[in-house]
Formats: sequence, C-alpha cells, structure tokens
Amino acid sequence: MNFLAHLHLASLADSSLLGNLLADFVRGNPDGSFADDVVAGIHMHRRVDVLTDGLPEVAIARQWFRPETRRVAPITLDVMWDHFVSRHWQTLSPTVPLPEFVAYARARIEPFLSETPPRFINLNQYLWEERWLERYGDMAFIANVLNGMASRRPKLDALRASWGDLDAHYDELEELFWQFYPRMMAMAEQKNL
Repeated sequence: MNFLAHLHLASLADSSLLGNLLADFVRGNPDGSFADDVVAGIHMHRRVDVLTDGLPEVAIARQWFRPETRRVAPITLDVMWDHFVSRHWQTLSPTVPLPEFVAYARARIEPFLSETPPRFINLNQYLWEERWLERYGDMAFIANVLNGMASRRPKLDALRASWGDLDAHYDELEELFWQFYPRMMAMAEQKNL
C-alpha cells in the first residue's frame, strides 16, 4: 500500500491519518516521540505493510515481474494498489468523493507538520498541491511516480522499467486488487488492522 490506500484504510479504522501517512518516515520505535494516536497510526501502517506483503495475491503479482525488476516489485506494487484505489474510489467510497476525502486528510495532517521530520514536510509540499492522490488514477502519472522514485534513489533505478510489468499485467493486477482490498477494508472497519 502507498499513501492513498494507507489513508483510506486509516479513515475506515478511525486511526490517525497523520500517523498512517508519517510511518515510512519514522525509523525504530515511535513510542514517546509523537502523540499516542499518531504512534498508534504508525503501528497500524506497519501492520498493514506486513499483512499486504504476506498476501497470496501479492505473491502471485510479484511473479509477473521480470528478473531485472523483481527486486523492486514490492515498491512498484504499492504504488499500483494506490492506482486502483484512486481509479475505483467511487466504488470503494461512494458517499465521499475523492477530492473531498483528500481535503479532509490534508486538514488533519498539515496543522501538525512542524512536529514531523523534514523529509515528511518536504513530501507534503508536493503531495497536496500537485494532487498526487487524485492523479494516481492515471497510469501516466504512475510512470512519473516510479521514474521520480528512481531518480531520487539510484539503487532503485529498476523502478523505471517496472512500469512495463504493470502495463503488461494490468488486468490481472486489477483482478487481484479486487480479491484482497475489500477484505482489508472490512478488517479496517472492524478495527482488525
């Protein structure tokens, strides 16, 4: 899961949106470093990551990556799941339009940015203004995201080529998404994530 899916699941679980978005920018044990609800959100994000990485559907999806891109498959798939969440938002959340949800999330995160790491503050400068969460629904934007990640981290240069794996298996990936994401939504609503 990437940014949008984590925020969506957090909202369903009534968990801290800040904590769930912040988690990838916090190393080690966050206890005592942030408010209790934010720490709980960080822990939820980490549980979701472990659960997602262990899903049989995700294991199947990883096999569709070529040898030269298989190493970055987990990162690429996280971005792809956000694509499907954004693309199918109307079905996943029929009562709250995506722009309204994004505005809601932003309002709950931005007031607390000064208490977060600089890299997270930097992310937020682009995430909201450039409407990343809404643009994830466009595969051309997904290609840009993967290229941007590869540019920032040369060790992840294979992300550029991994877009081809997504494109080649788009329909199959979408089918897998529908097999597991509704289960995760139900778990979030039941506070089981």
